[in-house]
Amino acid sequence: MITPSSIDLATEARLIAAGVRYAAAWRGKTVVIKYGGSVLDAGAAGTVVEDLVLLKGAGVNPVLVHGGGPEITRMLDRVGKETRFIGGLRVTDEETMEIVEMVLAGRANKGLVTMIGAAGGSGVGLSGKDAGLLRARRLQGPVDLGLVGEVVEIRADIVKIISDAGHVPVIASIGLGEAGESLNLNADHAAGALAAAMGASKLIILTDVPGVMRAVDGAARLVSSLTVDEAQRLIADGTISRGMIPKVEACLMALARGVPSAHIIGTEAPHALLLELFTEEGIGTMITGGVR
Repeated sequence: MITPSSIDLATEARLIAAGVRYAAAWRGKTVVIKYGGSVLDAGAAGTVVEDLVLLKGAGVNPVLVHGGGPEITRMLDRVGKETRFIGGLRVTDEETMEIVEMVLAGRANKGLVTMIGAAGGSGVGLSGKDAGLLRARRLQGPVDLGLVGEVVEIRADIVKIISDAGHVPVIASIGLGEAGESLNLNADHAAGALAAAMGASKLIILTDVPGVMRAVDGAARLVSSLTVDEAQRLIADGTISRGMIPKVEACLMALARGVPSAHIIGTEAPHALLLELFTEEGIGTMITGGVR
């Protein structure tokens, strides 16, 4: 006799079996994850930290790259320092850079490491300056952004040593400049470059929206998958705009340098990282180099 409880158990068993198969397929592979925003706000992390610890326990090698823009802005406001953005990048003079480094390499980075430890894992916090992990040069453009940098060289071996020792590397998006100065890096771009340098199997960018959205019949709808060409067209026509542009650019950079797939997913869905890696459907927007 089939009962509702037996049907539920059968469904649960199938889900468990599928999860185990996907976990086995991902064992030993590296996944670079970018997490930004208000990383230390109450409840903002959701299940991200728990998922990182579970992934590490399942034999996956997660590497976390983080920003912390809202926290930086709040700190600048506290000291009466004006915040200016040009093209989505923070104009960074020497005084601003001191606060950026204090927040990212200090409060935000060590806060995430502490949360990973509280969830039963082991995190090791770094900035891009440690052992020359993220060497950078000042970003060149029509407007001088100050101490804003772009990554030119990555010591991926440092990250691998830490990961192979059983820890989750937690990397603040600060670069080491050519003259030894600190440079403010876009965390999305830094994560994309690191994923490529490490030969990661996937780049995942976590954000506060479900993924790339577009208007359909007057309503915003999730775009579940994009090719490189489609993503570039959506940037050109303005569908992808503002803060989503560097996220998509980071995905395109990683794909161009050999990362098989890149994903932009929201953190509001519980266990978003596990759903992305251990289910066939995944969530959010997947960007691949294929054609349709």
